[in-house]
Amino acid sequence: MADENNTSKATRVDIGFSGGQVLSVRMLESAYEDLRKALDGAGADAGWHELKTEDSELSLHLAQVVYVRLDTEKHRVGF
Repeated sequence: MADENNTSKATRVDIGFSGGQVLSVRMLESAYEDLRKALDGAGADAGWHELKTEDSELSLHLAQVVYVRLDTEKHRVGF
């Protein structure tokens, strides 16, 4: 059951697009894994992907995604 808490915690993910724009979102690990699978299988005929984030739903055109960055640093309070 301890694993259940880790998978339900939202993590910050940066999605970079061709043209230089970056979209920072918070999403569950399962949504991140779905995005990675969609990008891996997209190939030349990449289309749209529905992405559920912590506070919204997005439609991403996979052919425009250049990189995905998963924030793995532990957050600290203070300096």
